[in-house]
Amino acid sequence: MDATSTKFKTVDQYISSFPTNTKSILKEIRKTIKLGAPMAEELISYNMPAFKLHSNLVYYAGYKKHIGFYPGTGAIIKFKDELSIYKSAKGSVQFPLDKPMPLGLIRNIVKFRVKENLERAKKKK
Repeated sequence: MDATSTKFKTVDQYISSFPTNTKSILKEIRKTIKLGAPMAEELISYNMPAFKLHSNLVYYAGYKKHIGFYPGTGAIIKFKDELSIYKSAKGSVQFPLDKPMPLGLIRNIVKFRVKENLERAKKKK
């Protein structure tokens, strides 16, 4: 299966399309996000794994040399010091596949995003 041309229906299908090493890293990230946001809904959005809690929480994706993690602009700003060693953009960060995944940092970002989304949902009521 080719991750760039396949339309994925499930996260399991997405993850299984990658080489063994990337697959195991994607599974670790998935588990880390679930631990940080147990009440979030898991889905495929923009053809990549995503979690939603009232609204978009985080996305992640596998690439040839990195994992893309998409927590949004607020999280990138909040964790800018911890993320400074990684290539990042306005709402995303790249974690290289040849370095250990910063699972603790990912979990902290997810918890921050959960808090952000719950506060935003409360304000809407």
